[in-house]
Amino acid sequence: MPLQRRLPKRGFRPVARTEYAVVNLKRLARFPAGSTVGPDELVAAGLVRRTAPVKILAAGTLPHALTVRAHAFSSKAREAIAAAGGVAEDL
Repeated sequence: MPLQRRLPKRGFRPVARTEYAVVNLKRLARFPAGSTVGPDELVAAGLVRRTAPVKILAAGTLPHALTVRAHAFSSKAREAIAAAGGVAEDL
């Protein structure tokens, strides 16, 4: 039997895949109203462990307006930040 049939088959992992550090909206509620939250503030607060690109997801609600700076946003998170009176800025 040929070697390629004897070896175990593995899945495909894209080489250029971007691994994001994910932060939900309910975690951003700890920051004071009107403040600017970026990757440096998230690391200082202990919400992100590594210096990977940050992505904001829409789990939970945002009770007050914040200026959120991140590398990526889900569409629902962007809408929820705007509905709370905040601004979602891409880095």
